[in-house]
Amino acid sequence: MAPSNEQDETQVRSGTPTLGMPLCELWNKIEYFLELIYNASFLDEINSGLTYGFTYVAYGSPPQPFKEANMDHSCYVFSYDGCEAWENWNPPALTKELTDDEVASRVVIKDILSRPPIISLNPKIAFLFLTPGALPFEKLWDKFFQGNEGRFSVYVHASKDRPVHFSHYFINREIRSDTVCSQFLYPSCWFVQVEWGKISMVDAERRLLANALKDSDNQHFVLLSDSCIPLRSFDFVYDYLMQTNVSFVDCFEDPGPHGSGRYINYMLPEVEKKDFRKGSQWFTMKRQHAIVIMADSLYFRKFREHCKPGMEGGRNCYSDEHYLPTFFHMLDPAGIANWSVTHVDWSEMKWHPKSYKSRDVTMELLRNITSISESLHVTSDKKRQVKLTQCLWNGVERPCFLFARKFLPETLNRLLRLFPSYTSVEAD
Repeated sequence: MAPSNEQDETQVRSGTPTLGMPLCELWNKIEYFLELIYNASFLDEINSGLTYGFTYVAYGSPPQPFKEANMDHSCYVFSYDGCEAWENWNPPALTKELTDDEVASRVVIKDILSRPPIISLNPKIAFLFLTPGALPFEKLWDKFFQGNEGRFSVYVHASKDRPVHFSHYFINREIRSDTVCSQFLYPSCWFVQVEWGKISMVDAERRLLANALKDSDNQHFVLLSDSCIPLRSFDFVYDYLMQTNVSFVDCFEDPGPHGSGRYINYMLPEVEKKDFRKGSQWFTMKRQHAIVIMADSLYFRKFREHCKPGMEGGRNCYSDEHYLPTFFHMLDPAGIANWSVTHVDWSEMKWHPKSYKSRDVTMELLRNITSISESLHVTSDKKRQVKLTQCLWNGVERPCFLFARKFLPETLNRLLRLFPSYTSVEAD
């Protein structure tokens, strides 16, 4: 038998949990509870809105165990046992309905990732140099590569000036840069400038990957800039990259204006704001992931069209910082390490990272960088939240970084004098 209204009023006032009850009785008790608070005339005016709001409290909020000191309205209605049983309840997540293009794209990507990687008898690392012109540290890289012929490949994308090479490892290793031609102008063809923050940067990265993928022995791909230097010996780098099954793609969630604040709803339905991620563009990537990037047109098109400087609302979105982190977060989050193995110092809190000058280059500096075992991210919102991620390599804590930037050309001689001694510095 259902308890009387008098019993109900006593139970509600005293804080004693009521018994569980069918939905119809529950609704009656909601109305009765409202009558205890409001008089009938006032209730008639706002009954529909307030009743809906209270129903949301009872059903929309996960009920918590009854606490006399901090009573939860939803637990007035549900029994004590019921609240306890529903303590960890969350509304079921809505399943996103994929568009036809998404279904087709994900089928291809899933198939690529599920296939066993190509077994190479001579696995190599492809070093992809993205530069506007000259490579000021070519002599340093020459020393790094010496004695390891057959274990690496070099590809150079020079978007502005054709570099003059000093090392035979770099001669004739340029790939074709994107060009625009006209039958009315002279010269008839010219290079398309690769600009920081624009999709042309991602285009150049994809062009490097495409050329390197033509060699089936290339099993891992390292993107480097003209200001990058090696921190470790070739053997250390080779083993670090080849003996793990993840790509080192930087990826983190930044709720601030320089993270999610760059998102625009035109990226829907394929890219939702909750999936929008940020990270350094300097990746190392296993072969399967490189193929997946080349196979993608759907998500790349979204970023090409809707992630660029000067968008509506004053948004400035930089596709080289968001495309790959968002893409892999959505499609293969377990396949990336969420940090970049290329160190960069953002401590000056400027638009560009710290540039190292000749006087900065010491064994102590290099020791400090190579001993880092946590990846650091700082959000751009008012909280300036610091996110530290332990660098785990196959489940074991290891140093995070194999390369570093941004070194000015004037540092070359100091680095040459310290090489290879600094590459043997091990983390504490």
